[in-house]
Parts: sequence; structure tokens; C-alpha cells
Amino acid sequence: MKTNLILQISRASVNHLGKTTFQNLSFAWEEGQHWAFTGNSGRELTAFLETIRGTTHLPEGKISLDFAQEYVSQKTSEGKVHSFRDLISYVSQQYKFKNKSNLQNFYFQQRFNSSESEEADTVKEYILNNSPEISGPWNFEKVTKLLRLEHLLDSSILKLSNGETRRLALALGLMKQPKIYLMDQPMTGLDVESREAFGDFLKAIIASGIHVLITTGSQEIPDGITHVAKLGGEGISEIWEKENYPTDHFSSLHLPWNLPLLKTLLSEENIIEEEVIRLDKVSIRYGEKTILNEIDWTVRSGEKWQLKGKNGSGKSTLISLLIGENPQAYSQNFWLFGRKRGSGESIWELKKPIGFVAPELVRYFPTNQTVYKVIASGLFDTMGLYKKPTIDQESVVEKWLSVFQLESFAQTPIQRIPLEQQRWTLLGRALIKKPKLLILDEASQGMDEIQRVIFKDTIEKILSFSNVTLIYVSHYSEDIPPSVDRVFRLEQTTFSFSR
Repeated sequence: MKTNLILQISRASVNHLGKTTFQNLSFAWEEGQHWAFTGNSGRELTAFLETIRGTTHLPEGKISLDFAQEYVSQKTSEGKVHSFRDLISYVSQQYKFKNKSNLQNFYFQQRFNSSESEEADTVKEYILNNSPEISGPWNFEKVTKLLRLEHLLDSSILKLSNGETRRLALALGLMKQPKIYLMDQPMTGLDVESREAFGDFLKAIIASGIHVLITTGSQEIPDGITHVAKLGGEGISEIWEKENYPTDHFSSLHLPWNLPLLKTLLSEENIIEEEVIRLDKVSIRYGEKTILNEIDWTVRSGEKWQLKGKNGSGKSTLISLLIGENPQAYSQNFWLFGRKRGSGESIWELKKPIGFVAPELVRYFPTNQTVYKVIASGLFDTMGLYKKPTIDQESVVEKWLSVFQLESFAQTPIQRIPLEQQRWTLLGRALIKKPKLLILDEASQGMDEIQRVIFKDTIEKILSFSNVTLIYVSHYSEDIPPSVDRVFRLEQTTFSFSR
């Protein structure tokens, strides 16, 4: 029985970002198949998607795009500008939204400043302004209902949580009316309920005739997927039908770092019994919307906390208070290191004892900021390096580059390095000043499974080498280091995928 191919990659050598990623890549995608790709390298998984999109270089082999032949032929005969990419939607892990001036020049603090929300579209405006006028099964009403964006339509895109931003990106992909929908780690940043419901989203778009291919972890193969493949440097190593797919789990791995050097770089000061954080009936509102409602929380030196809550529950807003980025802090009963906010401290005094890591920080660094400069900027609490470090400071930066094996990326802009190296760069930036309080907000997001285990084990080792107080945010229980023994949960209604 003859099968119809969507596309086929034949014995391809693939160069991605200037490096040979695959030596002998072959893949046949047939109609009716919906794929999940796993692997031990997030860089390789992303490169595979980029190969399908035609953005990598193939010195050998070829790719045939059967799904686009009729479309390309038709547009060519009509004399219209076209590309096979017109039929592909792609949601990467590094999606960037633009402001009303069509620029990507948001700055990190802007999302917490209500007076500047007019710099960005509302969710409704952004979808309508960035959706091509193409006929198809997906319109504004269907897309916003499927992705439960209705309650967010009047919200500025600056105010969205990580998970809400991901849902917006998925909605924009549907509005393109694609034949093929590619998604790079699409469940990253989603809370447990949203991840469990992600299969409903896939089944709904598959029923409309879209073919799906995602990259994901081996433990997260959603409903709707029919086939699973494992990817490696040589190409695809194994293929399974989903019902026959064996799940893997990495509980612990050897850390590749110079641990004695890591230990010498971290503070070993004795724990001083002090109150690091105290929130007394803290409430944050934007207009008529309450984000945090009378929150009480006390954190003492050396404690290790997990901050939990569903998408949209206010975790990012609470963290913005702690790191000095939310102007509403001054009107609250809120103490850091025993000092009430608004009592005359400068923003730099506030930031000095706090290390902070969040994946979205990468997009706020200017494009000329190399890995070296990003790590060095942690000494000055700036989003980029604008002051020349001393000789001693330069030596410390070099040591952090060495610890996380980033020497070869030192002079590369951070936006141009693989996601896993971005995460180690941000961690080095947070740790270089030996913080008393370390806040990790989905800090291993975008890493592949092995790297996530290494990240967790690295944080555990850091906790054993220092007396740092920790607040750890993650929707994945397996990412939480064993030493984290306290939980603070934010409760608020969440919105997940729905038919």
C-alpha cells in the first residue's frame, strides 16, 4: 500500500550555527503521523527543526518538501512571491514580541511598571496585528477559546506570565493556518495542569488537518502523538510507535565541573540568624486586577524554599518585588534583610546581596553583550557590562567561565549560543557576587533532560558549598534539589488548554 510523504530528509550532513550537527540524517514523515523527538542535546533537537524549516546548510544529502509542491507550483504560476515556509508554523523557545513601534526593545523592568503598559499591544491587538489574512479553519475566536486567552485579551503582552506568553505564541502559530506545526519544547514553562491538557490542544489542531512535530523530554509524550524518535549526532538512532515507547529517567549524573574551583568561588560565611524576607499583607494590583492579595511570608537565612503556583498565580510579580524591579514595593509592608523597602535604600544596595536567574533575562541584554560581559555584569547588577572590571574582577570572571566550561563562548553574544550555555552563563552571572539570596525562576528551562539533571545536581552542590538562602521556582518536581525542604504556594485560578 502506497503512503503519501509529507517530507523526506535523505542522508544529510547538517551545519547549524557554523557547526556540523548531523553526519547522516534521514527521516521520512508520512501523512497521518505526528512526531515527538527526544534526545540528549537540546541544540541537536533545535537544529533538526531548523533543518525542516530550511534554515540550516546541507553540504550533503537533500530534503524533499512534498507537502508544499502544490502550493509552490500554484504560486509560481500566479507570479506571486511565496515560500514553502508559508505553510509552516514554528514556535521556538526564543520567541520575541515587538512593541507598537515594531521594535524588540523592551527592558526587563518594563513589564512591572503599569504606567508603561501602553508601549505594548494588548493580547487581542497583538494577535490581530500579527496574523496573516489567510482563510482556514482557525479564526480569532476559535484560537483564543482553545488556548484560553479570552480573559487576557485586554492585558498588555508585557504583563503575561511565562506560561501565558507560551500560549500566545502557540495561538499566533495557529492563526497562520499551517499545514505543518513545529514546536520546540512547547510544554516548557507550563504548569502541571496545562501540561496534562496539552494533548487536548494537539488533538484539536490535528483534527483540523495540521501535522505536528514537537521536541520534548522522554517523560512528556503528549496525547495526539503517534510516533517517537530519538535523535543523536549521527541522526535518528531509534523510532517507536508511541504505544511501544519506553520511557527513560536520569536520576543522577556525574557533574562535569571543576568542583574544587566552584567551592573556592562561593562564600563560606557562617549563617547569621537574620530575616531575609518578610511580607506582611502584601497586595499588588494593576488597575482593577489583583495579582497578589495580602501575602504573608517570612524567609530566614539559609532556608531553601520552593515557590509554587499555577501559570498566572503571581510568581513573577512576587519575584519582581524581591529583586527590586516592581515600583509598588514602596507602598507595601515589605522587608529585605531586615530593612523596610522605601526607607532610603538605593536600588543598587537592594540588588547587591541578591542573585537572580530567569531564562527571559537573555532577551533583555543588548545584542553586543558577550558571554564574558554578561557574567561580568553580575558584579555591577546591570543588564550588560558598561564599566571596565578591575584586574581582580577579570580574574574572577575567567574562573566562572572555566567552571561552567564556557571559555569557547566567551566572546560570543549570549543570544547566539545554545540555550543550555545561556543558562550556565546566567547562573555564573548570579553567583559571581556571592549572593546571600539566590532566586532561580525556571532557571533550567530549555535544557534537555540530561542538562536539567546536571543543573539540579549543580545547585545541590552549590548549596552544600555555601550558606546561600534559596528560592526555587519550577513546575517540575523532578527539577527541585533535595535540599529544598520548604514550600510557599500561591493560589489563584489558572487557565489551561481546552477544546
